[in-house]
Formats: sequence, structure tokens, C-alpha cells
Amino acid sequence: MNNNNYRASFYTLGCRLNQAETSLICNTFKEKGYAIVNFGAATDVCVINTCTVTEQADAKCRQLVRQVLKKSPDAFVAVVGCYSQMGAEALRRINGIDLILGTEDKMRVAEFIDVPHKLPQALVHNGRISREAFTISSVGNYENATRANLKVQDGCDFMCTFCVIPFARGRSRSRAFWDIQREALALVERGHKELVLSGVNIGTYEFEGKRLLDVIKMLESIDGLERIRISSIEPTTIPEALVNHMAESEKLCNHFHIPLQHGDDAVLKNMRRFYSINEYVDFLEYVQKRVPDVCLGTDVMVGFPGEDEQAFENTRRLLDALPFAYFHVFSFSERGGTPAVRMADKVEHKIKKLRSETLRVLSSEKKQRFFTAQLGKRMRVLMEERNASGLYQGFTDNYVRVAVESESDLDNCLLDVTLLGMAEKHVVSGRIYNRQPAEYMRDSVTVSV
Repeated sequence: MNNNNYRASFYTLGCRLNQAETSLICNTFKEKGYAIVNFGAATDVCVINTCTVTEQADAKCRQLVRQVLKKSPDAFVAVVGCYSQMGAEALRRINGIDLILGTEDKMRVAEFIDVPHKLPQALVHNGRISREAFTISSVGNYENATRANLKVQDGCDFMCTFCVIPFARGRSRSRAFWDIQREALALVERGHKELVLSGVNIGTYEFEGKRLLDVIKMLESIDGLERIRISSIEPTTIPEALVNHMAESEKLCNHFHIPLQHGDDAVLKNMRRFYSINEYVDFLEYVQKRVPDVCLGTDVMVGFPGEDEQAFENTRRLLDALPFAYFHVFSFSERGGTPAVRMADKVEHKIKKLRSETLRVLSSEKKQRFFTAQLGKRMRVLMEERNASGLYQGFTDNYVRVAVESESDLDNCLLDVTLLGMAEKHVVSGRIYNRQPAEYMRDSVTVSV
């Protein structure tokens, strides 16, 4: 280890997978002797892990570079990830960026920096992305967190017409089974009780005959690991065996985030999605039947080319009818190189904005309905941290945020909580059920999202 007294800070744009990768990159700097400081503080190196799903994500990256240089004008600025892969030339023109690393090299960013000092021009590496299975030498750095992200897969072969990710991250490839186990063991040894499996298209995981369910069963055998949570997973990649296992497992969280993208068959076809509305609905019904307490979330896009009022109304009605607890709403954003750029019947920005707001309001209502349906149940809560109001908060396995009134230190404690009633919008009042040890003996509990 080189105790160089340099400081490093990090910022993550985009998805949970980016968060997992940033934590891994952060650990490589820590192992080299860097002091890790919060983003926005004075720093010697700043790594920005980028997203390029939307134009807004690209603009945010450029804004962050300016923000870093204003605070630390001499900082070595490394921009890595998806935007670096797709927009290296645009980034090269931004004064102050020293290093641009695409998908293939981003995890090795610390190796590219000997002594952090400003370069006369940016060094760029954004070449061909490997299609081979991969390993990761680092362990995610999640200090003071009960949950940790665990990257198991990268890339995608599906080629949806609106999506740039197959170009930004390459084709689907899986992490070596034994390497997943190695990092998982290390994360649990560090005290993490919940691992969130992340990837671009994790349902396509395959390594030497092992599939995602095999990964889950392997993780379940780790002593000290209490929970395994699946991040976003495509509907066509979820076998019934995985649903059935969730229904029986004591460690796999009752939570699926299954992207729908749209509620109109014609739009789905133009998006090049691999299912019909009826197929999606039938599958969700099967999931809810097998796992009655499951939390179901989804992604939905508004403003895709050709989305008329009827197509949008089909989506709104479907989202209202299906048993979703929440959904993430995205507006269509043109991405260079994707087929959707060439499609006719573009939707005006103001219409996309109105439709997005309509669905976000509906999502809020759905969340309230989901919470109401949980009343009277006893839930297991993994406490994470004390919030600004002084209450301890955490999550149930079906993704309800819980805030517990307690003067004691509840970090990393699993508590049984009975949910009693709605206190306010998106807030449920409850009572701690288990009363051991004695300091947990509180009557008032608040549950919120």
C-alpha cells in the first residue's frame, strides 16, 4: 500500500449497477492509500462514473466536471463509464478532464493514475468491449451500510430500439461464479446483511452451466447473510423456478422490479420488446399468486415515437389495474445510433412532461394502496441508519421503508414490526413485536417510503 496522503472523491450517475461499480472503484483507491472524501470536498482525484441513457445524464456529467474544478481547480478528473464509451469526443472538448475511460477499462482507473496532476489533454481509452466472462479483483466499499450491491452480470443482447446500453456496455456477459462468492463472503465478513444483485440484464446470467438461481442458492448458504434482493430483471428472463424459490426462501426478498416499458402492444412491438401485454399480465398474476406479499415495481416510458393518446391511455389503465407497488417513469430521449431516432411521429416535449406527471401521480396512489394492503401484517425490518428526524429507518423484505423510534443503536438489527395503520401519506404506524433485547421495548413505530 502506498500511503500517499492523496484524497479521492467519487460521484455516480445512473443505475444501481453504476453504484456497485463505483464502490468497487472506490475500494481500489482506498487500497492504494488514498483518503476517501465526500464529493464536493476538496480533493486530488475525482472519479465520475457516468450514465448516457438520456441527454439529461450527459448534461449532468458536464455540469459535475465544472463543479469539481470550481472547488478543486488542480484536481485530476477522471470520467468513466457509459458516457465515456459513447461520448468520448464530446468529453475530450471539455477543459479540465484528464482521463476518459470507457466500459472495458473503467474498473482499472486507479492503475492509470500514478501521481495525480493535471494533464495538457485528456487521455482516452474507450475501445472494444470484451464479450468474455469476467472477474473483479476488488470488494465493494460500503462503509456504514447494511446493504451492499453485488455485480453479477454486465451488458445486454436484447437491442431494444430506444436503448443505447448494448453499445455503451457491450453484449451480455457474466461474472465468474466463484468470484461472486468471493466478494459476497468478503462483504458479509465486513458486516453487510443484505446483498442486492445487480447487472444490466441479470436474468441472462450464465457461467459454466450456472444460472441466476444457482447464484442465489449459493449466496443463501453463506452464514451471516440474512437477505438477498434482486434488482431490475427483464420479464422474459424470469423462470417459474425462480418465482417458486422466492415463495419458499427465507433469505430471498419478496421483491421483483420487472420493466414493462409500455402498456400498448403496438408500441411494445416498435420498441422491440419480446412479450405481449397479455403475456406480461399472465406472468405477473402467476408471481402474485405464488408470492402473495410480493412487492412489484416496474419501469415505464412515455413519449416513445408513435405514442398517441390512446396508446398512452392503454398504458395508464394497465398500470392502474396491475398489482404494482410503484413504478419509475421515464421520458423517451433520443440516443444516437438507436433505431428509434429514425422513427416518425415524435411526441412533443410538453406532452411527454404532462404524461410523465400523470403516471407519477398514479404511482404515488399505487404506493398508498400497497401500504394499506400490508396493514395488520408482521414484517421483518433490517435497520440501516438514523434519519434526520432521529428515527431509525430500514426496509422490510418487500421494500417498505421503516422508521423506528428508539434511543438505542439499532444499526444492522433485524426487528419484527406489526403494521397497524396509515399515519399519513406513504406512512404506516406500527408496533415493534420482538422485545429482546430490552432496549428495543418501544410502542411507537413509523413505516414510510
